[in-house]
Amino acid sequence: MLVEFSTLPDDARVWIYQASRSFSQEELSEVKTLLNEFIEGWTAHGSDLRAGCEIRYNRFIVLALDQSITAASGCSIDASVAFIQQLEKKYDISLLDKMNVSYKQGEFVAYKPLSDFRKMAKQKAVSKNTIVFNNLVTNKQEYENHWEVPASESWHARFM
Repeated sequence: MLVEFSTLPDDARVWIYQASRSFSQEELSEVKTLLNEFIEGWTAHGSDLRAGCEIRYNRFIVLALDQSITAASGCSIDASVAFIQQLEKKYDISLLDKMNVSYKQGEFVAYKPLSDFRKMAKQKAVSKNTIVFNNLVTNKQEYENHWEVPASESWHARFM
C-alpha cells in the first residue's frame, strides 16, 4: 500500500540506494512512477506493505516501510532488490554498489569509489567537515537526522 513518505512513522525501516549518476528529469518521472507501481503491489506473505518512497538530489532512491503493520520478509526484501536491479538495467546505472561514497562539494553531489575517497582524505581534499551521505541509516528518524552529516559523525570518519 503506497502512502506519502512524510506520513510514515519515525521507526519505519529505510533502504537507501545511491545512483552512480544523477537521473535526468525524464528518468526521474519514470522512476517515480515505477517506484509507486512497485510499492502498490509490494507484499509480505500475501499482506500489503505500507510503504513510501522519495528521490533526493536526483540520485538517491529512499524506500521506507512501516513495519508496525506488516514487517518485511526475506521474500519481500528480495523483491525490492530485484526491482532495484531492474532499474539498474533499464537506466544503465549502478544503485547497489556499496563500495562507493557520495558527498557534497558545495551544492554538487559527488560520487567516488571508496578507494578514491580514502586517497582524497589522505590528501586533505575532503575533511571531517565534508558533508557525506550515511546510507547505513536504518529508519526514517535516522535518515531525517543523520543521513547528511559531516564525515566526522559518520562511518567515513575512519578515513579522516
